[in-house]
Amino acid sequence: MVAQRRVRRPAEESRRLILAAAEQLLIEGGPHAVQVRSVAQRVGITDAGVSHHFGGRDQLLVALLRHGGRRLRTAVETAVSAWIDTEPDVASLVAAIAEVYRDGYAELAVALHAAGWRDTGAGLLEPVVQALHAARSRSRSRSRSRSGIEDTRMAVAALHQALALEPVYGAAFRRSAGIAAKPARDPEHQLTWWTATLTAALGLERVLAWS
Repeated sequence: MVAQRRVRRPAEESRRLILAAAEQLLIEGGPHAVQVRSVAQRVGITDAGVSHHFGGRDQLLVALLRHGGRRLRTAVETAVSAWIDTEPDVASLVAAIAEVYRDGYAELAVALHAAGWRDTGAGLLEPVVQALHAARSRSRSRSRSRSGIEDTRMAVAALHQALALEPVYGAAFRRSAGIAAKPARDPEHQLTWWTATLTAALGLERVLAWS
């Protein structure tokens, strides 16, 4: 047999391919499926090649979670950019965030947190906060309601918390409220409820009605 010649790639390209392979394994099988050897096989490099770029498996998982964070930031910025000429579409925002966490990043974040890792980053959803608060300000100009930006931050934080935990705990929480097992596994009604709840909590229904 003729040995397969390994392709030498630029470091940045190798890192990109490794993260893409790790993400696909995460989507297919969850955090436990993301193993250095499995990633190496998909990329066509040695285990040492993966370790060269990311260290061990723990470091690879942290890098993968940060990759998910970049995906989430891009999804949020795309959703908010569509609001420039229109009023906030809260449903599109909820769907965009939920899609990222459905791809295994919710389980990965929970697993890394349980292992002791902490993310010290901040401001991931700041564009959402600013866009929603601007919409609330326009609403307040038509009403007597007065609420500061901290209320907006708390509402957005609550939404993010719920969407991040949905793929891991959502079905169990719904069963605890008396919803039968089969419908409890379907998150769509809950996402619709979160859209309506955030819209009402921020007083945006008045803005949407007048837009």
